[in-house]
Amino acid sequence: MSYASGKNAFGISDRSGFRYRLKDMRVEWNGLKVGKDEYEPKHPQLTPRPVRADAEALRNPRPDNPEALTVYVGIPTVEAPRLERLRMVGRVGQVTVSATGDFWRDEDAWDDTGFWDG
Repeated sequence: MSYASGKNAFGISDRSGFRYRLKDMRVEWNGLKVGKDEYEPKHPQLTPRPVRADAEALRNPRPDNPEALTVYVGIPTVEAPRLERLRMVGRVGQVTVSATGDFWRDEDAWDDTGFWDG
């Protein structure tokens, strides 16, 4: 398809509504057809460089020393409405659990916060 040269054609700016010669108008990055004096190139901050995610994990981490871990286990019942506290130490391939006392009958061992104090 052939087009006319448009040497005497005029166009209306999409930004200001002013009339410009069609051959002097430019198309911006956002598709607007504007006059030569209204043209603005695309700002670099509109296309920022991709950023890499920060590294969050350590390669081959090793703990300094084994520390005891407090774990709360059990289901509260009417007889014992609070969870009991057990002291556990775990290692790779082995878990040792030791518990002392009668968890369900020794009501004196509960402290005011609801944790086992025995």
